[in-house]
Amino acid sequence: ERERERERERERERMGLQWLVLSYAVAAEAAIALLITLPSPKLLKSRLVSLVSLALQPLMFIVPFSVFQLMDIYWKNEHRLMCTSDICTAAERDRYEKSIFKSQRNMILCASACILYWCIYRICKYCKDIETLEEVEKRFKKL
Repeated sequence: ERERERERERERERMGLQWLVLSYAVAAEAAIALLITLPSPKLLKSRLVSLVSLALQPLMFIVPFSVFQLMDIYWKNEHRLMCTSDICTAAERDRYEKSIFKSQRNMILCASACILYWCIYRICKYCKDIETLEEVEKRFKKL
Protein backbone atom coordinates (compact mmCIF):
# COMPACT_ATOMS: atom_id res chain seq x y z
CA GLU A 1 0.00 0.00 0.00
CA ARG A 2 2.80 2.42 0.90
CA GLU A 3 4.68 1.59 -2.28
CA ARG A 4 1.62 2.32 -4.37
CA GLU A 5 1.18 5.69 -2.62
CA ARG A 6 4.84 6.59 -3.29
CA GLU A 7 4.40 5.69 -6.96
CA ARG A 8 1.33 7.95 -7.20
CA GLU A 9 3.27 10.80 -5.58
CA ARG A 10 6.14 10.39 -8.08
CA GLU A 11 3.69 10.44 -10.97
CA ARG A 12 2.04 13.60 -9.62
CA GLU A 13 5.46 15.29 -9.45
CA ARG A 14 6.26 14.24 -13.02
CA MET A 15 2.93 15.50 -14.28
CA GLY A 16 3.39 18.75 -12.38
CA LEU A 17 6.70 19.29 -14.16
CA GLN A 18 5.08 18.71 -17.57
CA TRP A 19 2.39 21.29 -16.84
CA LEU A 20 4.99 23.72 -15.58
CA VAL A 21 6.93 23.39 -18.85
CA LEU A 22 3.74 23.90 -20.83
CA SER A 23 2.83 26.95 -18.73
CA TYR A 24 6.22 28.54 -19.38
CA ALA A 25 5.92 27.78 -23.09
CA VAL A 26 2.50 29.45 -23.25
CA ALA A 27 3.85 32.48 -21.39
CA ALA A 28 6.79 32.71 -23.80
CA GLU A 29 4.47 32.37 -26.81
CA ALA A 30 2.25 35.14 -25.45
CA ALA A 31 5.28 37.40 -24.96
CA ILE A 32 6.51 36.68 -28.50
CA ALA A 33 3.05 37.34 -29.95
CA LEU A 34 2.93 40.63 -28.07
CA LEU A 35 6.42 41.62 -29.25
CA ILE A 36 5.76 40.98 -32.92
CA THR A 37 2.41 42.76 -32.89
CA LEU A 38 3.59 45.91 -31.14
CA PRO A 39 4.26 48.87 -33.43
CA SER A 40 7.99 49.24 -33.99
CA PRO A 41 10.43 50.63 -36.57
CA LYS A 42 10.44 48.73 -39.85
CA LEU A 43 14.03 47.46 -39.54
CA LEU A 44 13.51 46.23 -35.99
CA LYS A 45 10.20 44.61 -36.91
CA SER A 46 11.64 42.77 -39.92
CA ARG A 47 14.61 41.46 -37.91
CA LEU A 48 12.38 40.40 -35.04
CA VAL A 49 9.99 38.61 -37.41
CA SER A 50 12.88 36.79 -39.13
CA LEU A 51 14.31 35.75 -35.76
CA VAL A 52 10.94 34.45 -34.60
CA SER A 53 10.43 32.68 -37.95
CA LEU A 54 13.72 30.85 -37.49
CA ALA A 55 12.67 29.79 -34.01
CA LEU A 56 9.23 28.58 -35.10
CA GLN A 57 10.38 25.24 -36.48
CA PRO A 58 12.18 24.07 -33.32
CA LEU A 59 9.32 25.42 -31.21
CA MET A 60 6.87 23.23 -33.12
CA PHE A 61 7.37 20.61 -30.37
CA ILE A 62 4.71 22.44 -28.38
CA VAL A 63 1.91 21.21 -30.67
CA PRO A 64 2.51 17.43 -30.37
CA PHE A 65 3.36 17.91 -26.68
CA SER A 66 0.01 19.66 -26.13
CA VAL A 67 -1.86 17.01 -28.10
CA PHE A 68 -0.19 14.29 -26.02
CA GLN A 69 -1.21 16.11 -22.83
CA LEU A 70 -4.79 16.43 -24.12
CA MET A 71 -4.91 12.70 -24.84
CA ASP A 72 -3.61 12.05 -21.33
CA ILE A 73 -6.35 14.26 -19.86
CA TYR A 74 -8.96 12.44 -21.93
CA TRP A 75 -7.69 9.01 -20.88
CA LYS A 76 -7.63 9.99 -17.21
CA ASN A 77 -11.12 11.46 -17.50
CA GLU A 78 -12.46 8.25 -19.00
CA HIS A 79 -10.86 6.13 -16.27
CA ARG A 80 -11.47 8.47 -13.33
CA LEU A 81 -13.43 7.09 -10.42
CA MET A 82 -16.79 8.78 -10.22
CA CYS A 83 -17.81 10.24 -6.91
CA THR A 84 -21.48 11.07 -7.29
CA SER A 85 -23.18 8.73 -4.86
CA ASP A 86 -23.98 9.23 -1.20
CA ILE A 87 -21.26 6.76 -0.27
CA CYS A 88 -18.50 9.29 -1.03
CA THR A 89 -17.10 11.31 1.82
CA ALA A 90 -16.78 15.08 1.63
CA ALA A 91 -13.01 14.79 1.19
CA GLU A 92 -13.41 12.36 -1.72
CA ARG A 93 -15.99 14.62 -3.35
CA ASP A 94 -13.69 17.64 -2.95
CA ARG A 95 -10.76 15.70 -4.44
CA TYR A 96 -12.94 14.64 -7.37
CA GLU A 97 -14.09 18.21 -8.07
CA LYS A 98 -10.54 19.54 -7.72
CA SER A 99 -9.30 17.02 -10.29
CA ILE A 100 -12.09 18.06 -12.67
CA PHE A 101 -11.10 21.73 -12.32
CA LYS A 102 -7.44 20.87 -12.87
CA SER A 103 -8.32 18.93 -16.01
CA GLN A 104 -10.34 21.85 -17.36
CA ARG A 105 -7.49 24.28 -16.60
CA ASN A 106 -4.98 22.01 -18.30
CA MET A 107 -7.19 21.62 -21.37
CA ILE A 108 -7.37 25.41 -21.69
CA LEU A 109 -3.59 25.57 -21.32
CA CYS A 110 -3.07 23.00 -24.11
CA ALA A 111 -5.52 24.73 -26.42
CA SER A 112 -3.95 28.13 -25.81
CA ALA A 113 -0.47 26.72 -26.53
CA CYS A 114 -1.62 25.46 -29.95
CA ILE A 115 -3.62 28.58 -30.78
CA LEU A 116 -0.80 30.93 -29.80
CA TYR A 117 1.68 28.95 -31.89
CA TRP A 118 -0.65 29.18 -34.88
CA CYS A 119 -1.16 32.93 -34.32
CA ILE A 120 2.59 33.57 -34.18
CA TYR A 121 3.07 31.54 -37.35
CA ARG A 122 0.35 33.48 -39.20
CA ILE A 123 1.57 36.87 -37.97
CA CYS A 124 5.11 36.10 -39.17
CA LYS A 125 3.77 34.91 -42.52
CA TYR A 126 1.69 38.08 -42.95
CA CYS A 127 4.65 40.30 -42.07
CA LYS A 128 6.84 38.51 -44.63
CA ASP A 129 4.09 38.80 -47.25
CA ILE A 130 3.80 42.53 -46.56
CA GLU A 131 7.58 42.92 -46.94
CA THR A 132 7.48 41.08 -50.26
CA LEU A 133 4.61 43.22 -51.52
CA GLU A 134 6.43 46.39 -50.49
CA GLU A 135 9.50 45.27 -52.45
CA VAL A 136 7.34 44.58 -55.50
CA GLU A 137 5.74 48.00 -55.15
CA LYS A 138 9.16 49.65 -54.99
CA ARG A 139 10.24 47.88 -58.17
CA PHE A 140 7.11 49.00 -59.99
CA LYS A 141 7.59 52.60 -58.86
CA LYS A 142 11.16 52.58 -60.22
CA LEU A 143 9.90 51.54 -63.67
